Amino acid sequence: MKIISLHTNEKLLIKKAIAGNQQGQKELYEKYAPKMLGVCRQYVKDIQFAEDIMVNGFVKVFKNLKSFQYKGSFEGWIRKIMVRESISYLRKKQFVVYDDEVYETRLREIEDVTSILDMEYAQKLIDGLPEGYKMVFLLNAIEGYKHQEIANMLGISEGTSKSQLFKARKMLQENLKLKGMSPRIKSNE
Repeated sequence: MKIISLHTNEKLLIKKAIAGNQQGQKELYEKYAPKMLGVCRQYVKDIQFAEDIMVNGFVKVFKNLKSFQYKGSFEGWIRKIMVRESISYLRKKQFVVYDDEVYETRLREIEDVTSILDMEYAQKLIDGLPEGYKMVFLLNAIEGYKHQEIANMLGISEGTSKSQLFKARKMLQENLKLKGMSPRIKSNE
């Protein structure tokens, strides 16, 4: 009788991948790719670009795998790489706009969807934010970064980070009110 291990030892997979074992790399990729595509998709609307970012992120993961020190979650380590890769992509494409006029314009452009509980709807609301607002909101509310960390990552002031988060929350709340909902959007301040 052959026994099949249902739970692959992550540490062993990491060691195999470091040694250049393609099967180990493939298993790590298959295990984390769906979640990491979701992370990249939060920052970039277009699924094809999000996939490209994720693949580039995994290239960095495998190049830097030796530097993973087994402190904290491996998934969290990969997630940080994906977030940074997404931000880097947006900077290169110069999609980031920190402009108050964009706020007024984008407020009118949010698409009409019926259910707040629907994840697609939530993602569409977030996608409707100006890119600067969106990045700060995701980094704070989803990833849990503090304003000082966000400011360092994006090359902006801490005050700008706080302002962008405030405006993003306000815009999301206003859009939800237009749908007859009264949400409370929390931050990790």
